[in-house]
Amino acid sequence: MAVVKELFGTCKTGEEIYLYTLSNANGMSAQVINYGAILVSVKTPDKNGNVEDVVLGYDKLEDYFVNPSFFGATVGPNANRVGNACFAIDGQTYQLDVNDGENNLHTHLELAFHKRVWNAVEGENSVSFSLTEKDGNLGLPGNRKCSVSYTLTEDNRLKLHYHGESDQKTIINMTNHSYFNLEGQGKGKIEDHILWIKASRYTPVGKTPIPTGELAPVAGTPMDFTKPTRVGERIADDFAQLKVTGGYDHNWVIDDFDGSVQLFAKVKAPVSGRTVKVYTNLPGVQFYAGNFVDTQTGKDGSVYGKRSGLCLETQFYPDTPNKPEFPSAVFGPDRIYDYTTIFEFGIED
Repeated sequence: MAVVKELFGTCKTGEEIYLYTLSNANGMSAQVINYGAILVSVKTPDKNGNVEDVVLGYDKLEDYFVNPSFFGATVGPNANRVGNACFAIDGQTYQLDVNDGENNLHTHLELAFHKRVWNAVEGENSVSFSLTEKDGNLGLPGNRKCSVSYTLTEDNRLKLHYHGESDQKTIINMTNHSYFNLEGQGKGKIEDHILWIKASRYTPVGKTPIPTGELAPVAGTPMDFTKPTRVGERIADDFAQLKVTGGYDHNWVIDDFDGSVQLFAKVKAPVSGRTVKVYTNLPGVQFYAGNFVDTQTGKDGSVYGKRSGLCLETQFYPDTPNKPEFPSAVFGPDRIYDYTTIFEFGIED
């Protein structure tokens, strides 16, 4: 196991951005940068031993300065949507950036965690990124310290560990926004990928799309992935929820949530045989099928577009700050934010 550090580029401010490569003895590697704490690549063998990159992204730092689809990014301090771009804690109202219709998406499109330079510390088989936020920055209360670490193990697990502390009650809800294509990045759409999610309920959305507050059953709908199902099998069905979001872009409520790290999803690519099992101790996951990825050039000249990759973004539910019936994402002096997500890569015939 080793961590190799090399210069990836320079910000307009003159800050140097470094690429950190984690590798193991199985031919697997992961690359991350201290800009946005972004996961740039994951290279892993297929059933024939061919090693390919399975994460969408860019070759150049400058492209990550734009990155409209949030490829590989650490999103925070609050991921996903907040209705009307505001919320209240203990009767105090806080205003967020209005950047998604009348709502807020991912805290801020230009100033949030995915476009910040993080402090980096290398470990034996890991890199830890950290930053601080002052009270009121991005509309959120509290002086905050947040971190995310990436660790690659010899059993092909990429472990993401999130930590956050605040001196006041605030909202912390971080996630990773990587897009996976297990056939290899740039190799077509993910509609033939087979997906299983251990979730018998999801959070339906209104027209904006903000969750209604309901926890609806998936049974009998195209939202049911409790049995392994091809992603594209029902994505175009005449179903109101799919029409609102142009396909899958919803939060699934993980079954048997008890705060422990558990297996909740599995994806398989039928041609390459690559699989990824996903574990977390967070209560929800946003499954996004890449419905709105614009046509663009990615790594190695690959052309990306609609459904070139899929995301499994572990999280507290969208609009949690305005939904007291949802699991709370309020953290502060009496509650530390500390969560883990693991992507375990494998092969099946």
